[in-house]
Amino acid sequence: MKFCKKIDEIKNSGFNNNMSEEISEKVINIFNKHIKNKQTNPDEKVKSFLGFSYVRLDEDVNGYPFKKSNLEDYAKDCHYIVKVMREKDKRVCLYSYNVPNDKLLDFLLMFRNNKLNGTIIEIDKFLPKDLA
Repeated sequence: MKFCKKIDEIKNSGFNNNMSEEISEKVINIFNKHIKNKQTNPDEKVKSFLGFSYVRLDEDVNGYPFKKSNLEDYAKDCHYIVKVMREKDKRVCLYSYNVPNDKLLDFLLMFRNNKLNGTIIEIDKFLPKDLA
C-alpha cells in the first residue's frame, strides 16, 4: 500500500521548476542531436512549422501525462528577464527587463512595432521566490 500511495503522490505532485529544467534539458539534447545529425528516439522527432523547429512532449520526465491546470499554475508564476542591448550617448548599454509570463508576447510585440528598440540578447526564465 505504501508503494501505491507514493505513486499517487508523484502523479499528483504537479509541475515544478525542477521538472521544467529537466524537460528543457531533454529538449535541448534532442535539438543538439538533430543539429549534429545523430539519430534520436523516434518519439522525439524534431519537426518544423512556419520555419521554426520544435519538439512535442506528451508526458513529463516521470512518464506521466501533463496536467493542464498544473502547467497553467506554473506559467502564472513564471517571469522572464529580457536583456536588451542599446546604444545611449554613443555607449553600449544592457537593459534587463522583468517581464511576467502573461506579458511576454506584448513585450516582444513592442519591438516589432518599434515602440521599444534595441537588440534582444537573451531571455531567461525565473520563478520569483516571494510571490506574496
